[in-house]
Amino acid sequence: MEITFSQAEKILAGKFPFTMLGFSMLMTRLRRTYASNPSQATVLTCMEEINAFLRKYSKIMTADYAVISKL
Repeated sequence: MEITFSQAEKILAGKFPFTMLGFSMLMTRLRRTYASNPSQATVLTCMEEINAFLRKYSKIMTADYAVISKL
């Protein structure tokens, strides 16, 4: 499971309902970071964190990844 730069931008700019509490908490922090500095470097950093989380918890992230993959 890997997200693209474009998907990361959409996730950071939007509000999507995620089912996993840990991922929701991560996204809240990353959205705040993105809101304060929406640069390409910030999106890349956030994308790396999201992808690391998805790799680590891939077995329990299938429902949330389905939401992301539709972007």
